[in-house]
Amino acid sequence: MSRALDPEPIRACVFDAYGTLLDFSSAVAGEKAVLGERADALDALWRRKQLEYTWLRALMRRHADFRTVTAEALDHAMEALGIGDEGLRDRLLAAYDRLAPYPEVPATLERLAAGGLRLAILSNGTPEMLASGVASAGIGGRLEAVLSVEEVGVFKPAPEVYMLATRSLGLAAREIAFLSSNAWDAHGAASFGFRAVWINRSGAPCERLPGEFAAEIPSLAELPALLGVAS
Repeated sequence: MSRALDPEPIRACVFDAYGTLLDFSSAVAGEKAVLGERADALDALWRRKQLEYTWLRALMRRHADFRTVTAEALDHAMEALGIGDEGLRDRLLAAYDRLAPYPEVPATLERLAAGGLRLAILSNGTPEMLASGVASAGIGGRLEAVLSVEEVGVFKPAPEVYMLATRSLGLAAREIAFLSSNAWDAHGAASFGFRAVWINRSGAPCERLPGEFAAEIPSLAELPALLGVAS
């Protein structure tokens, strides 16, 4: 996928937001004193239901924006775990707009931009959620575009979502490296034609889905070297 590994140049990097640049677990982490031993279970179930609802709504052709889906997933997770604290619910949803970036993200974006790469986000998040998250993480200055699925009204991995990046940047799919920590998203991007890199933070096993990754790395810190960007 990289200049170092592939003679065809990469001109832009397009990032998934949640779980790739922004740590979705940081919302629950801020409430561990309240949640105690239920924190990890809530974090995992909330995220799983959030993704499941995006896929199911896409199949049903009953789109709702990501803020709605995120709240519905949280409501399910809290009920399933017997957590009935409305104040906690409100704080968790507010925290989702202020997720912490992964530690390596600011420096990685800085290096990529200095190396001449164009940078963008392509996310399921609403424009408002993404604007808040990018501002809170302090990474907006390096991004050329922040693209939301709300422009097409369907969630990833629908091909029309990935087409938003080629249209916005005016580049062919093969000129774009797509970065995601969600394997299903990276497969969708690869199937569309991007050179997809899976950020496998947890050392998860490979999925059995269409679309071959160009590379797999454990964090974004390895990305500049993969792309042949000087340190």
